[in-house]
Amino acid sequence: MSEDELTGLHDRRTFMLALRRQVIQANDKQSSLALLVVDIDGFTAINGTHGYEFGDRTLQHVALQLSQVARAYDYVARIGDNRFALILPRIMNKGHAELATQKLFRLLDLPFEFGHGRVKIAVTIGAALCPMHASHAEFLLRLAESAIVTARANGQHCLFAPDAEQDEQLSEFWDIEIELSSAIQRGEMHMHYQPKVRCRDLQPVGAEALMRWDNRSRGTLTPDVFIPVAEHTGQIKALTIWAMNTALRQAGEWTHSFGDISIAVNVPAELVVEHDLPDLVENALKLWGSDHVQLVLEITERSLVVAPEHSFKILSRIRAMGVKVSIDDFGTGYSCLAYFKNIPADELKIDKSFVSGLLEDPACAELTSLIIDLAHRFGLSVVGEGVEDAQTLQALVQRRCDVAQGYLLGKAMTSAEFQGWLDTRNAPPTGVVPD
Repeated sequence: MSEDELTGLHDRRTFMLALRRQVIQANDKQSSLALLVVDIDGFTAINGTHGYEFGDRTLQHVALQLSQVARAYDYVARIGDNRFALILPRIMNKGHAELATQKLFRLLDLPFEFGHGRVKIAVTIGAALCPMHASHAEFLLRLAESAIVTARANGQHCLFAPDAEQDEQLSEFWDIEIELSSAIQRGEMHMHYQPKVRCRDLQPVGAEALMRWDNRSRGTLTPDVFIPVAEHTGQIKALTIWAMNTALRQAGEWTHSFGDISIAVNVPAELVVEHDLPDLVENALKLWGSDHVQLVLEITERSLVVAPEHSFKILSRIRAMGVKVSIDDFGTGYSCLAYFKNIPADELKIDKSFVSGLLEDPACAELTSLIIDLAHRFGLSVVGEGVEDAQTLQALVQRRCDVAQGYLLGKAMTSAEFQGWLDTRNAPPTGVVPD
């Protein structure tokens, strides 16, 4: 069993295992438990004023007081730098948890002294009950930690999660959050590929790699369902690494007569500013890179405006490896002409909302023309996505769009299906007459 070295309490990892186990038991036995999350107020100031040794002794003191609050079968852990947790199983009602908080406040009421330092330790407690507030461990913790934030905003020192039915949005996705962490290991994640073709002659030039999750209870899930959960729970990096390696490996296995072919992998904004992204890309290329496969990283405009100087440097390092950068959904968010002169990208993807309105909305048509012209002036190629009919494809051709992507040209398909698509790709869709 893993322990926190400083306090001797259980650490966050063993705490989460215990919380999941206790919640399952509470649900099975139809009993109640309380989770108290305790955060030391102004801990940074304590370190700054009295020194780090005093800060360490403060943590040890709070750990000791929590241990005195705990009953023989309760569970105390240190789950953050200055954050602790107390699991109270087999309680009768909310009042029992309130008694525990009051006891802790009484124990901390006397000032703590060490060396020449003396401080009154103040804490904020967030609490949540199972099953009253949540019947899943992760959501119980989330509610208790959210209660700390709300308590501080309201000038309170203790707050329970609202007495209401379980949050519908949380309960809708609780199973995804729990199962996502091991989905790759269980072999449930797969890559699908949507074709990209050159507008002027409809020759295949590449594909966009799209994740699919064959979830054992929900069936096949698309990225719009599980990617937000992965981003929220810190699992998006592992998924992106897996996607990059898998896409490069499978694309390297395709056989065709179309010359070099690109494979585009989506990278979320939070990873674009991470220092190790170039290293992750380099590792994937070393493992699965191929002379006839061009790796493209698709990023959103948001990736460029959150920390432009930093993200530009990261992307410039990646492009120096021969990897191309594509800006996805261009025109829908933070388009800024100022960054075009130094933009570390090779391609713009016109958002499908513009492409779908190309034939009927003059504004969409004008914006599409302007984006294409602007991109070409700065040496960028342009992809029109969401092409669903021959007339829209023809309109893009007339506006000198470089590449098209959409259901007309091919849906997202497995690697084997994409190979078959390449084998049979020898004529333009009916009604298309490229310029």
